[in-house]
Amino acid sequence: MAGGGDELKLLGMWASPFALRAKLALCFKGLSYDYVEEDFKNKSDLLLSSNPVHKKVPVLIHNGKPICESQVIVQYIDEVFPDAGVTLLPADPHDRAVARFWAAYIDEKLFSAWKMVFKGKTEEEKAEGRKQTFAVVETLEGALRECSKGKPFFGGDAVGYVDVALGGFVPWVQAMEELYGLRQFDAATTPLLAAWLERVGELEAYKAVMPDAGMMIEFKKKQAQQAAAAAAADAAEA
Repeated sequence: MAGGGDELKLLGMWASPFALRAKLALCFKGLSYDYVEEDFKNKSDLLLSSNPVHKKVPVLIHNGKPICESQVIVQYIDEVFPDAGVTLLPADPHDRAVARFWAAYIDEKLFSAWKMVFKGKTEEEKAEGRKQTFAVVETLEGALRECSKGKPFFGGDAVGYVDVALGGFVPWVQAMEELYGLRQFDAATTPLLAAWLERVGELEAYKAVMPDAGMMIEFKKKQAQQAAAAAAADAAEA
């Protein structure tokens, strides 16, 4: 638990993979914190003042000082609380750089491919998003082989920085299979990631933090219905 008078508060949104990433890191580190659920349609003054540049979650507030962006938050937690829970970043500078590279790759490539699937205006755009998604996952299969060195996690015997980075996306990986028919971590094509997915899902820290994939599915369906209703309203006014 956070000690020495440390006060931690996390501003998040329950379905955000980036907020889930921060939650997962805090849980693996065994740190207690207050959680504030944000409404994207009515952002709090605390969020707007804590992250005036992007106005997005997650934001970690440590003793009154805000830290923004999920990867920065995870690194900050690991550096400030080195003796708490699991050490997430490798001690070796090269291994640490490699872990940061793959975490950045997940955000830059996997999430951008998903957005094409979610928001593509044509079937061609959505198909390209699926194609890019599978290409990214194939690359991550190789990354897991490289980083794990035959052990269960990207971090080796225990979860590490890349496990947390990808872990926040896991409920969406599961939801997208039902929503879009995208079986991304498949035992036949990506056996290491498929096994990793099962291991992560069995961890107590994961179970304590992650929402059920069914909740993600309903959330995405509701978003789609709202977007369709807004588009229909705009068309009627035109």
